[in-house]
Amino acid sequence: MISLDAEAIYRSFAQRVREEVAGRDVKLVGVHTGGVWLAERLKDELKSPHPVGVLDISFYRDDFDRSGLNPSVKPSRIPFDVDGADILLIDDVLYTGRTVRAAMNELFDYGRPARIDLAVLIDRGGRELPIAASIVGRTIEVPADVSVVLARDESGKLGLTLEQKRA
Repeated sequence: MISLDAEAIYRSFAQRVREEVAGRDVKLVGVHTGGVWLAERLKDELKSPHPVGVLDISFYRDDFDRSGLNPSVKPSRIPFDVDGADILLIDDVLYTGRTVRAAMNELFDYGRPARIDLAVLIDRGGRELPIAASIVGRTIEVPADVSVVLARDESGKLGLTLEQKRA
């Protein structure tokens, strides 16, 4: 059984982020929803003066024609100039790489960043695209039919669960 203490993993993740971005003027962009939760916490910890960008990549997914429109789609919001920006793209779980590819495609619709680094709380392997995170909270191995799910309670405390995928 894999122990997934989300708060402990987050503390390690946040420390790695602080080390990686030290001395840089980074702008945080979270992928809806878990990546946004992480970006909001990191903004406070890093004392970043920039608002957090939010990406909902639903329309950029390469499986959109198969999965259809998710009813919880929210508009993306990038409240800063992307051109020439140093961006830290944040997501909760890195798996196939397709979500990250979609997020980068959408970011480029807003402009051309000088740099994009990827930070993920969990890297579960199973890549289908050549995507790698610069910063990882924890790397785990789980079967392909299991999802790693990040949740947040009313107080902001994070939780991670492993859930069997539905057929």
